[in-house]
Amino acid sequence: MITHPSYTVEPWSLRETELNLEVLAQSESVFALSNGHIGWRGNLDEGEPHGLPGAYLNGVHERHPLPYAEAGYGYPESGQTAINVTDGKVVRLLVDDHPYDLRYGRLLSHERVLDFRTGVLSRTARWTSPGGRTVRITSRRLVSFAQRAVAAVVYEVEPEDGPASVAIQSELVANEQLPRLQGDPRVAAATESPLTAEEHYAEETRLRLVHRTERSGLRVGAAADHLVEGPGGTHWTAQCEPDVSRLTVTADLVPGQPLRLVKFVAYGWSGERSLPSMHDQVDGAVAVAVSTGWDGLVAAQREYLDRFWAGADVEVEGDAQIQQAVRFALFHVLQAAARGEDRAIPAKGLTGTGYDGHSFWDTESYVLPVLTFTAPEAVASALRWRHSTLPAARERARQLGLAGAVFPWRTIDGAECSAYWPAGTAAFHINADIALATVRYIAATGDEDFERGVGTDLLVETARLWRSVGHHDPEGVFHIDGVTGPDEYSAIARDNLYTNLMARQNLLAAADVATRHPDRADELGVDDEEAAAWRDAAARMAIPYNGALGVHEQSAGYTHFQRWDFEATPPENYPLMLNYPYFDLYRKQVVKQADVVLAMLECPYAFTEEEKARNFAYYESLTVRDSSLSACCQAVLAAQTGHLRLAYAYLAEAALMDLDDLEHNTRDGLHIASLAGTWIALVGGFGGLRWHLGKGERPDVLGFAPRLPEALSRVVFTVQLRGRRLKVDIGPAQVRYRLVEGDPVTVLHCGEPLTVTTDAPQDRPVPPPPVRLEPQQPRGRRPQGLAEPDETPEQ
Repeated sequence: MITHPSYTVEPWSLRETELNLEVLAQSESVFALSNGHIGWRGNLDEGEPHGLPGAYLNGVHERHPLPYAEAGYGYPESGQTAINVTDGKVVRLLVDDHPYDLRYGRLLSHERVLDFRTGVLSRTARWTSPGGRTVRITSRRLVSFAQRAVAAVVYEVEPEDGPASVAIQSELVANEQLPRLQGDPRVAAATESPLTAEEHYAEETRLRLVHRTERSGLRVGAAADHLVEGPGGTHWTAQCEPDVSRLTVTADLVPGQPLRLVKFVAYGWSGERSLPSMHDQVDGAVAVAVSTGWDGLVAAQREYLDRFWAGADVEVEGDAQIQQAVRFALFHVLQAAARGEDRAIPAKGLTGTGYDGHSFWDTESYVLPVLTFTAPEAVASALRWRHSTLPAARERARQLGLAGAVFPWRTIDGAECSAYWPAGTAAFHINADIALATVRYIAATGDEDFERGVGTDLLVETARLWRSVGHHDPEGVFHIDGVTGPDEYSAIARDNLYTNLMARQNLLAAADVATRHPDRADELGVDDEEAAAWRDAAARMAIPYNGALGVHEQSAGYTHFQRWDFEATPPENYPLMLNYPYFDLYRKQVVKQADVVLAMLECPYAFTEEEKARNFAYYESLTVRDSSLSACCQAVLAAQTGHLRLAYAYLAEAALMDLDDLEHNTRDGLHIASLAGTWIALVGGFGGLRWHLGKGERPDVLGFAPRLPEALSRVVFTVQLRGRRLKVDIGPAQVRYRLVEGDPVTVLHCGEPLTVTTDAPQDRPVPPPPVRLEPQQPRGRRPQGLAEPDETPEQ
């Protein structure tokens, strides 16, 4: 969409200069506002026209049965779908009895701006009604970071060319009619009328609705209050019914005399709290918001974001689109997590119901690495949510005859929701993804209390799974069979490389934490023999490798599979999963998304630099990127192995996944992991950020190996590390490390230790990348904007 003529490229905002109904649904996703607790899609204030109406509360869902043609032991019995809760952003307008609907009358101008620094979505429109009266409408909207339960709207209308009778209808509306979406299985199944009314109220300027879901038993409350400013004679009335509570404000206006409405909305939900408790909760929250006022909410929003950007901003010189895209990405990643407060981070955040609103391994492997260095408090929250689901994960392990915990492949409340067991139950690597996120957070923050409590529990229970699901062969080698790795075009494999390497890290981290906290180990029943078994399994872990080719195998025997016939695959047949049977995909060499490449990113110590280069070239020729999770990983390894043009092309693909709607499903919500991948590609790829391991293979010191592509002249980023803020300023030939805040810190520059203080920045040269032939991609799957390569090495 950023290439659509209605969208401009600006460093700190996303601006739409005219309304285009053909991209309305996508615009609702990119203009969405959230704080991790409340999510409002970027729907027009008046509610219509719309692509997908959406107001969400993190964790609010409805259950539905999962039908099976043939029953099987261990199959999940019910699915979960995030639902559209009470919509509080609707403000309808009538001008001389004509409803303001952009499909009627004449729209003279329309502009929307999402400001990443203020967190406010602004809108300005001029419209001539079918009756010939021209009015100017302005609105501003925010979802508060400071007051977690609160969102607010300012709506103003003024006639331009004569008197007008105006009515503004501010609503709380539940069970909005949703469009029926079919075809792509990634699109969430809409749940019709999921809310049962329990209470409706309207008096003076105050509104309230309380509903309950039928199957999941969750109570949802929404309340609103208003401030009205208008000429003498302005009048308002309130009315309600089970699914709608409405304030109607009427006024006779003349040019220069606007009618202004400030709307404060508060939400709450619970599976336990009573009806009186819920309505008291939302009434109290909205009263605080009214006391704060619109200007106070805006000031607090700016203050929150100023703190965030001071420790998270990435400056890019040489590509204005990438500069805009990385700030857009960081803003939405923050919105997905900031005030989640021990809730999941869904794959689409709270921007839409794609993937049914589920959380996957994307959170730990893509989103949390970014937040670890930019907003670490959100990482602790997300991991505490995982910890809260440990009882369900332990029960799932027992059901499968395994020890420890088996975390779900996709879920909202902690129960497994995947009806397709090869991609769900067998994808045990999510345990190790959670473990690595835990280790990374502890290393970056030094949060000892978290390590003793949540961290120890997570590491121990995930490690127990590996020791029970794997086995030693007669030669003592430890194998993990029958699992599905990150590549969803392979399944039920023996010794998936990524899974085995991540399990090895998990086992060692668990043994290490048990040694550091023997009292907690005793509480969990970890004895010396169990910890020794973890270390032994890690030391003898099978690492699939094809010596003849000189590459690691994605899984044992993978390189002996038949290669997919890319030459005979037309472009319109991608993504392959929608056009070919999984049976065919599973037995061929074709990679949906980074798997071995991701292993090299997450476990860099396990490979030499030459092994990385050979592996990257081999799997580059097989990877079709039918997943939005792939491009950023390929960008990092392309940069590490010296293919900077290719890395830059993959950076652009990750960065523009939603702004350009590359997968044609941004309408269902943003790809939060791919947005996070923009930061990963820039900071992990061109910044070369990676942990170096100390004794016990624990993350010990942060290192950088910077290198820039020709297209970029400068990249500057800040990382937070154990209470410090370190700024890294990379140019074509030199990098500067500057400590903005905190005690002196030692980092590595291309393996060289250097100590940085607030008064002594360190400058170092940027070494040239190795010169290698650029690897080839499958036919038709070369990243956009990259010319076909010649046969000469890259310079």
